[in-house]
Amino acid sequence: MEKLRNLVKQAEDKKVAIGHFNISDLVGLKAIFEAAKDLNVPVIIGTSEGEAEFINRNEAAAMVKTLREKENFPIFLNSDHTKSLSEVKKAVEAGYDAILFDGGKLSYEENIKQTKEVVEYVKSVNPEILVEGELGYIGSSSKILKEIPEGVAINQEDLTSPEMAKKFVKETGVDFLAPAVGNIHGMFSKANNPDLDIKRIKSIREAAGVPLVLHGGSGIKDCDFISAINAGIAIIHINTEIRLAWRRGLEEGLKDNPEEITPYKVLPEAVEEVKKVVKKRLQLFNKLV
Repeated sequence: MEKLRNLVKQAEDKKVAIGHFNISDLVGLKAIFEAAKDLNVPVIIGTSEGEAEFINRNEAAAMVKTLREKENFPIFLNSDHTKSLSEVKKAVEAGYDAILFDGGKLSYEENIKQTKEVVEYVKSVNPEILVEGELGYIGSSSKILKEIPEGVAINQEDLTSPEMAKKFVKETGVDFLAPAVGNIHGMFSKANNPDLDIKRIKSIREAAGVPLVLHGGSGIKDCDFISAINAGIAIIHINTEIRLAWRRGLEEGLKDNPEEITPYKVLPEAVEEVKKVVKKRLQLFNKLV
């Protein structure tokens, strides 16, 4: 089985991206795994601090590891938006494959300081665990938006610069970098999210020297995804879109079976709705359409 680091490098070489999808239940895991397996492409499962608390990070790690080993399939687990060293330690102990330390709301220097501490700790325990740093605040919730959240980096002067990225990577030692390039968490119900700064992505990738991760993928135009991948994005996060699909499928399952109380007879429609969204995104990211 190829290591995640190698698969990300291969994705960059092929000008494709690995899809990253968050879960908080077995419906999500089942749907994402089946979609990736149908297409035979690598996939990353993510759990935020809240999702990990609900699903139990130890159980999430065990399930993903079992799928990878028993099915001989490249599925990996990332501790998404981990905001403290204590939470990082929990993910390391549980057996996660990668960790995003989110210092996006910290000052630049404090973000460097804390991210460096996280990298040093993680690598001292297990050098194979990949660490991602976040540079620039893009919001904090995967939900339907009415307006751009306060403090999110949208103006050009607030976005991540190549110079900042280069220094950040050099001083922290992160394996991946998640920059603010016009992306935001969450999505608008009746409009696309803001356009990505493609030129900036290319400049940051060249300056930083490490693979780039695009957060807040829900709501971004398909053409922006392709341009971003060609410019240097190697991993793309989707969450809000699959939460919507989960809700839509669950409501349909309950509507079609109003008297049913057996979960496994109601939830298949939620699985199918999530799977459809994930499959569509994986096809786009891997240029299979």
